[in-house]
Amino acid sequence: MRKKIFVITGILLLILVVKLIASALQLSPFLVQLMFNKEISLKKSSDRVNILLLGIGGGNHDGTYLTDTIIFASLDQENNKVTLVSIPRDLWVPDLPNPDKKINTAYSDAEYMKKGGGVIVASAAVSKIVGQPIDYTARIDFNGFVKAIDLLEGIDLNVENALDDYIYPVEGKEADSCGKSEEDMQAFISTASSSAEQNLADFFPCRYQHIHFDKGLNHMDGENALKFVRSRHALGEEGTDFARSRRQEDVMQAIKNKVFSLNILLNPSKIVDFYNVLKGSIDTNIKQDEFDDFIRLALKMKQAQIESAILDFGDEETQGSGLLIHPTDLNNYNNEWVLIPKIGNNNFSEIQKYVSCEINSGNCSILGIPVTPTNEPNQL
Repeated sequence: MRKKIFVITGILLLILVVKLIASALQLSPFLVQLMFNKEISLKKSSDRVNILLLGIGGGNHDGTYLTDTIIFASLDQENNKVTLVSIPRDLWVPDLPNPDKKINTAYSDAEYMKKGGGVIVASAAVSKIVGQPIDYTARIDFNGFVKAIDLLEGIDLNVENALDDYIYPVEGKEADSCGKSEEDMQAFISTASSSAEQNLADFFPCRYQHIHFDKGLNHMDGENALKFVRSRHALGEEGTDFARSRRQEDVMQAIKNKVFSLNILLNPSKIVDFYNVLKGSIDTNIKQDEFDDFIRLALKMKQAQIESAILDFGDEETQGSGLLIHPTDLNNYNNEWVLIPKIGNNNFSEIQKYVSCEINSGNCSILGIPVTPTNEPNQL
């Protein structure tokens, strides 16, 4: 009799376990793939996986869908190397299907016209600039960025230079009158020679704040990390696009370090927690059944070498590529401050050659010729 009870109990427990597994399979099929499938089966247009990373304000931020961050990432599994190319938001791309041709509008305007169009148009535009196919695109908004870092309980970052920005925008105050009357504001608009942010900050001081980061090791929560990467008007060399791109890549490195130190990619429940919190802040063409492949790829390339390339003026202070200029005649550019290729508007051939060299060799000059590196490469 006792033997029968044990058998029946065992059968009932087995049925319960099977039901639980079936529920898990139904809710999170990628977790099962992660545990049992060891192959990486991502689509690739070449021998690398190329990813476009975009950051937008989202929510109530000014220019909700304008891409504040644009990074082309090429992952080379065979050589265990990642190449990051930061693209300035003011780069002019004449072929964009909207009146404003700056690259930071590619995602924005297409997404407003048709939901889902932002990823398609931004990918095509950046692919033309760098001369490389883009396999996947992922866009995250400021809210998701903050949440991700807070879920990690902050990141530790070694700040290269002290940073002071006295005109950093205050969220929610973008349209605040700061006590100015309608007459004052109309007079300011009619007499202001420029809408430069410094002019606006002087007239609307409540819209802006002073942010500061000390040189050296800093522990940052999500809000502070966002301010650190988003600052565009810091004093001195930290106010350049080159410095801003470097800060963005430093924060990506710090996030990577924290993720691996906490073994999050080896903890399926943590992965689900992150996905549930962030899914509303992300737009991507990565399919759910490919999530497990990306996790395996991240684990495989945990110690990959990272090379960074910046598209900018390239003077001695910025140490960039020197492939871009600011045109003096702005009549053909909606009278906006823009950047164009040094060899001519809409001619991205030098940029493409430079990016190809960085991907294949690294440490390249503006002519696409490898140069002897002065520093050891960072580790991803």
